Amino acid sequence: MFRPIYRRQIALFISVLIVLLAPGFAQSSPSGDRPAPGPAPAPAAAAHLSTRDAIILGLVEGVTEFLPISSTGHLIVATRLLHLDSEKPLLGTDGTPLWHKKPSEKNPAGEPLTLKLAADTYTVVIQAGAIAAVALLYWSQFLAMFRGLLGRDAAGRRLLANVLIAFTPAATIGFLAHSWIDTHLFSIRAVIIAQVAGAFLMIYAERWRRARDQALPAAGSSSQPIAATELDALTPMKAATIGALQCVALWPGTSRSMMTIVGGYLVGLDPRRSAEFSFLLGFITLSAASIYKGFRSGGAMIQVFGWGPILLGAAVAAITAAICVRFLVLWLTRHGLTAFAWYRLALAAALVALFYL
Repeated sequence: MFRPIYRRQIALFISVLIVLLAPGFAQSSPSGDRPAPGPAPAPAAAAHLSTRDAIILGLVEGVTEFLPISSTGHLIVATRLLHLDSEKPLLGTDGTPLWHKKPSEKNPAGEPLTLKLAADTYTVVIQAGAIAAVALLYWSQFLAMFRGLLGRDAAGRRLLANVLIAFTPAATIGFLAHSWIDTHLFSIRAVIIAQVAGAFLMIYAERWRRARDQALPAAGSSSQPIAATELDALTPMKAATIGALQCVALWPGTSRSMMTIVGGYLVGLDPRRSAEFSFLLGFITLSAASIYKGFRSGGAMIQVFGWGPILLGAAVAAITAAICVRFLVLWLTRHGLTAFAWYRLALAAALVALFYL
């Protein structure tokens, strides 16, 4: 069974999740049907996202973004429980539909403005808070990369090159398959599958890493279990390997953080360096995703929610992400990934019970 320390951490994570989403549980009907929002004039549409909801989504984003448990998966569940996933067209004061993209010759049906569209954009854009947290905590690495870009820091230039190499595969596939992923994979079922698969991958990866680290001193290769390789010393091929594994995280519920940390293990990084490279890579990846999503549907999100809830959610995400980044580095250094794997299995079981039993 679970070790005592794992039981405590699993109980903590699940308790936090229940506290954050309890209002959604209480409002869910037994049949699972969700009340559709009534007609909403554009100026009053901010009422669709209350202060409470903005704080909940900011907390979920900040807590889960850099932990290897999938922020996207948790936010899909959160928006479902908070009834923010309605695809019923929103109506203006005159009773006519509000449009994200009006009908045209190329797209006769157009794209109505819906609560789901605004909420999906919101959960991506408030990643700006998590991005800001990483920028503040790892400002020295970003400064080194900037100096490297100017030709003043060779190590910073190598680190920047590695981050960009690792970023490219997921950016390319995500850009090409964005619409397909949104249409086919943003579901509770997909999240459950990814949580279970990711849990077993993490258990295997952690056991493999520990066996590898124990074998190195025995082989006489080092006095330490494994050298804490400096991130700028990664080869382009190793950076590309981490980037290739990040592509798997395009499946919601997988966890970008999990795949890049496992990738770091695979190419020889210790847990601390794996987490740090994951944070730096996440800064680039999340920045690109937030900018792209904001460009595509940011106007619709602002029209529905207004600026207040957006800024509040990002601020809450920034504070909680900063705390969780520090926690993850310390935890991985001492205990590894296994506790997060057990949490993922417990969460998957809870989701099955809630939505399918």
